[in-house]
Amino acid sequence: MAGLSGVPIIILKEGSKRDTGKDAQRRNILAAKAVAEAVRTTLGPKGMDKMLVDGSGDATITNDGATILREMDIENPVAKMIVEVAKAQDDEIGDGTTTAVIIAGKLLEKAEALLDQDVHPTVIVRGYKQAQSKAQSVLQEMAIDASGDQKMLLKIAQTAMRGKGIEIAMDTLARISVDAAMAVVGSEGKDIEENVKTVRIPGGRIEDSVINYGIVVEKERTTSQMPKRVVKAKILLLEGTLELKKLDTDAKITITEAKDLNSFKEGEEQVIKAQVDAINAAGANVVFCEKGIGVSAQNYLANLGILAARRVKKEDMKMLALATGARQVGDVMLVTPQDLGSAALVEERKVGKDKHMIFVEGCEKAKAVSIILHGVSDQFLEEMERALDDALNVVLDVIRSGKIVPGGGAPEILVAERLRQYASTLEGREQLAIRAFADAVESIPLTLAENSGFDPVDCLAALRAKHGQGMKNYGLDILTGEPADMLAQGVVEPLKVKTQAIKSATEAATMVLRVDDVIAAKREEMTPKPGQSPHDYTMQ
Repeated sequence: MAGLSGVPIIILKEGSKRDTGKDAQRRNILAAKAVAEAVRTTLGPKGMDKMLVDGSGDATITNDGATILREMDIENPVAKMIVEVAKAQDDEIGDGTTTAVIIAGKLLEKAEALLDQDVHPTVIVRGYKQAQSKAQSVLQEMAIDASGDQKMLLKIAQTAMRGKGIEIAMDTLARISVDAAMAVVGSEGKDIEENVKTVRIPGGRIEDSVINYGIVVEKERTTSQMPKRVVKAKILLLEGTLELKKLDTDAKITITEAKDLNSFKEGEEQVIKAQVDAINAAGANVVFCEKGIGVSAQNYLANLGILAARRVKKEDMKMLALATGARQVGDVMLVTPQDLGSAALVEERKVGKDKHMIFVEGCEKAKAVSIILHGVSDQFLEEMERALDDALNVVLDVIRSGKIVPGGGAPEILVAERLRQYASTLEGREQLAIRAFADAVESIPLTLAENSGFDPVDCLAALRAKHGQGMKNYGLDILTGEPADMLAQGVVEPLKVKTQAIKSATEAATMVLRVDDVIAAKREEMTPKPGQSPHDYTMQ
């Protein structure tokens, strides 16, 4: 930087790079548009898939926007910001990430044109925020009450699953997702992963996939002497251990006679026996232990006909507590009958060629459930799980909020139409930004038409005509390319998905537009010193 008398004053470290003004904004917009373009072709039931290959050569094939953005190795800081917004959408709602990213990319594309017309970024940001507020109110007016409607919940689940490549299993998975959501809806857990465990089992028919009102634990009995099957199970969840603790490294025990050694061993055995007797006295016939179970304890448990599993994951222990009603116990000597949970059946079963799992089934008022998926391959099972996760989240959203909107681009067409009407009532330059916002929102039905193989301009014109006639539930029929009543066809989405997608997209776009100066420090590289092996690096 120039100082007094033309003497330069250096305030940045040598090697730093700086972009300012419109140059910085254009670079940022370009990066955000690139992220949006990466997922644009995946939108809708006819969207294309992406193959993501990691560093080890393993491939993931999916059209789930959240998965694609999560797996992409992105370096650009602005692109990372867009990905973070998409991640927030996925964490908050569980669906709509692709929609949010596409709208954000289009908002920035339209903003770039306004910047060329010398519209100040602050004016654009202000206009976008006004448009977002208006769009939210339009969506609220459009929303339909669907609380308690089981048939509508099934349609919502099916809409969320369309285009995931699992149409053959859609009806089965939709029913499972609705049943699972209904089971756990009263739970305090915010994330579905806290209450629903998905178990993938390669092989078998897709129709064999079921919901289990209990938990499947990927463990087996600690010894084959234990019963494989326990009916009317009374379940103890033990956070502690059923083995003697090892002595500290500096501890010392002095035994001078053989009889003292026998007494010491007998004392250890008595401690373990007392612990197992306490379990038996409480009435438990199944034990899940978070830590270890020693050989002596295993033998005592087997003799009493108690099924036990050790080193159970902490997450599984929490789910078992929710499913069975058991309380996790730290000290086995303090266990009481009130601490035990119950299940109709606990059974160890062989899954596949050489794997065993313990199935806890028939839990009354289970607040955690398992979904067992069967499929032909691991990749297909992964895609089934992603589709099921989307369906579970949207069904839970509708159960909790009770509001839905038609799908097929109908909400976006209505929002765009109302925004243009709203813009015409304003006098300042904000109206340009609001019209740009309307065009950006319309990119969703445009992309749906394009991905379905139809002319996007013709489809958009036909949809606008129907909405001009007051048919606000009309969206794009992806089979014919013609406008159709989405409610009549059962193509519906949660209101929350649409409102959050527009909110996330607006926040992302305004965040990028506010940046007019990018200062990048010189990247540190690992280089070998002179005479040093290329494998021995020093930070430069």
